[in-house]
Amino acid sequence: MKKIIVLFSVFLCFFCSCTEKADIGIIGGSDGPTAIIVADIEDNKERIMYEMISAQVAKEIMDSGSDHIILDVREQEEYDAGHIPGAILLPYTEIEQKAQDVIFDKNTLVLVYCRSGRRSKIAAETLVELGYKNVKEFGGIIDWPYDIVK
Repeated sequence: MKKIIVLFSVFLCFFCSCTEKADIGIIGGSDGPTAIIVADIEDNKERIMYEMISAQVAKEIMDSGSDHIILDVREQEEYDAGHIPGAILLPYTEIEQKAQDVIFDKNTLVLVYCRSGRRSKIAAETLVELGYKNVKEFGGIIDWPYDIVK
């Protein structure tokens, strides 16, 4: 009987001491993926890193008149070739050094895009790491069905 109690105690201690972090995952909504979540199981809390939205939702936000910044994280040549009206150029490689010069309030709604979506995801993650709290990434301009400025 003592062996069973000891084995059970060892198992219980081992099980209780194990911690894991969940992988980054996508929460699916009726319109497709809506957010990236990092679940920290050890601390039993979740935090939204940034929200992924569709081009349609981004356009609705832009047209709503709400306070927001549209951030184009491509390079100057790409921006000059065509960008979303009202977008501010801040290449994703310069975000850590220059974000505070463009986005003064860390609670401002920031809509982030690039060409295909790869750089905008990196940029959105970087903004969140810098403390920006309301970051929405909507992919690339190649999927933007609305007007652009050339």
